[in-house]
Amino acid sequence: MHRSEITINLGALRRNVRTLLRALDGARLWAVVKADAYGHGAVDVAGAALGAGASALCVATIPEGLALRHEYRTERIIVLGPAGSNREVAQARDAGLELAISDSEVPEGVRVHLKLDTGMGRYGLSELPSPANEVVGLMTHLATADSDAVFARKQIERFRVATEQYSHLARHVANSAAVLRLPESHFDAARCGVAMYGLSPFNTDPAEDNLEPVLSWHTSLAQVKLLQPGQSTGYGRQFIAQAPTWIGIVPVGYGDGFRRDLTGAEIRVAGEPRRVVGTVSMDSFAVELDRELPVGAPVVIIGHGVLAEAHARVAGTINYELTCGVKTDALRARRTVVDG
Repeated sequence: MHRSEITINLGALRRNVRTLLRALDGARLWAVVKADAYGHGAVDVAGAALGAGASALCVATIPEGLALRHEYRTERIIVLGPAGSNREVAQARDAGLELAISDSEVPEGVRVHLKLDTGMGRYGLSELPSPANEVVGLMTHLATADSDAVFARKQIERFRVATEQYSHLARHVANSAAVLRLPESHFDAARCGVAMYGLSPFNTDPAEDNLEPVLSWHTSLAQVKLLQPGQSTGYGRQFIAQAPTWIGIVPVGYGDGFRRDLTGAEIRVAGEPRRVVGTVSMDSFAVELDRELPVGAPVVIIGHGVLAEAHARVAGTINYELTCGVKTDALRARRTVVDG
């Protein structure tokens, strides 16, 4: 019996893709499936996204692209990160991958996208050279589409001015936040990641943008016990009962991707909200109960009203850092793919 179950709902993902395509109003959607599709499973997600209308796949590294090429023989796969070694570039050429190039060296025989740094301050060219024959696209990366629209619009305008004479090439700027809030960023295509997974790029309730979370995470109580006043649970005695207190032990911990800084987060036990108390261990954590519940009572860690965004606020991070960290190794959890 597995300690927890992660469910990936490809039906929800398809609906999210169609929601984003409506927002794009004619621009193409390129599905970002790097980091194993933000922890959702790149192969499954890629197929669902393409079937729902995405026209390309985006990854971070050439090895990620090569792994997808084994499953998707003809679809466009664009590597957004640095090109890597000469050996990897040769492998990319043979596999028909497209590469994002952030310097003046454009490899021969590979379709490339020149990346202009308009304000992110990371990878990217300071000035856009005259595109060589291998160049099929021009791109930049927005730093604040989710938080500072004024600066994002300055980046968009810099990009527009720098690239307007090359409008015959595919121009792509928008991430998920820009797709939903900055229509002037849409150009020819958008690289959509977080919103495709039903996660809010603004770390708010995704339903506000008609998005459905794709990943849910369930388990059950492994033990239930009554703490007397002065008794504690977990390392360091971070939770000490002030009165007789029922607690439930959940057989999931930071070794599974439920982080130590999620103490205080709210999950659902037997359908009711319950607070995580004490120190999160590698393999378990405790929740405070209002009464005795049976061992085996269902626990929802993410999904069905428990938002990754709420957990992220407790942990001081972003929703997709959390989903990227959820372990789907069969030795720790069971991963189920549904189409609901």
